[in-house]
Amino acid sequence: MAFANRIRSSLPLVTKILKSDSLSAAHGSSAQRSVLCPTFTNSELSKNFSTAPGKKEVKVKVPLVLFGGSGNYASALYIAAVKANALEKVESEILDIVESTKRSPTFSQFTKDLSVPADTRVKAISDISTQAKFSDVTKNFLVILSQNGRLKNLETIAKRFVELTMAHKGEVKAIVTSVIPLPAVEEKELKETLQELIGQGKKVILEQKIDPSILGGLVVEFDKKVFDMSIKTRARQMERYLREPANLDSL
Repeated sequence: MAFANRIRSSLPLVTKILKSDSLSAAHGSSAQRSVLCPTFTNSELSKNFSTAPGKKEVKVKVPLVLFGGSGNYASALYIAAVKANALEKVESEILDIVESTKRSPTFSQFTKDLSVPADTRVKAISDISTQAKFSDVTKNFLVILSQNGRLKNLETIAKRFVELTMAHKGEVKAIVTSVIPLPAVEEKELKETLQELIGQGKKVILEQKIDPSILGGLVVEFDKKVFDMSIKTRARQMERYLREPANLDSL
């Protein structure tokens, strides 16, 4: 009961802080948007996944900028999937293969073992893709990962790819962490607040995480922002201020 009361007492503060936070970045200039959402027109990596070379080149705008090797692979896969009009199917297939690595320790080890010859990896992945009836985009992508020794990064690449598919569908993932599951009424109120901030045309997908270590309160993460109103963080702040008596008035 005490934990539930802490959550209820935290929610108005969460709502107030979220609403007071500036979201002007979401309404930036066209120049800013062009930096955040570049247009890929000649991605050699994505072309390697294509199966229709005779068609006119289609320009695909990537909805998010992803950095690093995993981000590059995820972006290339997104471009290829959109061009093939198979985004949902490719997403489902990639998540299926990731799930398979979690269910099978042997398969998981295979994807991470770089001592396995590249041609062996490629043949195994090709056979698996054929048996699973994966799309050509997914099959070609997995083959390239096999050739480049990147199967070990498949789960990370898949997570980045899902970020792109969510952005494509106008979905925004929000993670709320608490010590107990958020009551339905509070979850609804928080989701409505986030939806109001994000605006029309986008849909909030709320994910709850349980973490007893935060002691109470809430931690809300969305749109690259973190609002930490946990008792654990508050206690640390108080401890720091208590060590500096001159700052007690600011509490």
